[in-house]
Amino acid sequence: MNDDRKLESEERSWLDRLAHFISGEPQNKSDLEGVLSLAEEHEIIDEDARKIMEGALLVTDMQVRDIMIPRAQMVVIDSDQPLQDALPQIIQAGHSRYPVIGDGIDDVIGILLAKDLLPLIQTDREVPRITELMRPVIAVPESKRLNVLLREFRQNRNHMAIVIDEYGGIAGLITIEDVLEEIVGEIEDETDVEEGQLIRPVNDTSFMVEALTPIDDFNEFFGTTFSDEEFDTIGGLVINAFGQLPTRNQSIRLDQFEFKVIHADERRLTRLRVTTGDLPNPSD
Repeated sequence: MNDDRKLESEERSWLDRLAHFISGEPQNKSDLEGVLSLAEEHEIIDEDARKIMEGALLVTDMQVRDIMIPRAQMVVIDSDQPLQDALPQIIQAGHSRYPVIGDGIDDVIGILLAKDLLPLIQTDREVPRITELMRPVIAVPESKRLNVLLREFRQNRNHMAIVIDEYGGIAGLITIEDVLEEIVGEIEDETDVEEGQLIRPVNDTSFMVEALTPIDDFNEFFGTTFSDEEFDTIGGLVINAFGQLPTRNQSIRLDQFEFKVIHADERRLTRLRVTTGDLPNPSD
């Protein structure tokens, strides 16, 4: 009987154990992230669980502009062209959803789903116009929080939204997969490249950069000449510039780049937002 009780105690769910572990009531997100790291060290949760929880916390501090696909990289379909002419573009891109535009890129009038084209394969009826197949478009501002957008995606059963800038122009697009990847990590399928992107454009002057990006790769991408004699990664270079491990939302300027910490805990730096272009002078 004693053995049964011991076994029952050992089989408590890790959620119960974690709730007991954090009974000290962390006061902020930084405290909670520290608790999650300690919980991993004590084998209450595993690394994957910790990363998912940290990702869920991360999206509450991030905005749509941080991860959207910029307008320059959008694959759009012209509403005036025949569907037969659009098919090669759709096949080559391999996406499941495409913005449909009217009078230019700033006039997105609908979303075309690739799956809506499948029934046309086995029918003899006249090929419809693209505008007859498209779904309604959802627009969101650049400043919308990712956790709010994710909730709206789930409630409205949408998977793509067009991102609008402060002037009403098209800034880019965002999908539910983009948001989920911030929580659970990259969701790869058989069409994705095998190696994850270490540097990802956000817009023309802003990039999401993994802290583990080798300095050589960073230099090659941005045409910079940062030295790799002391440090191998861009994260190491940034930590050295701060003089300590920075916390989330801290930023520092190196040459003509601003490095803003997007994700870090008490042990390591993981993701940066790098801004290029004309930056304000620190003395201004």
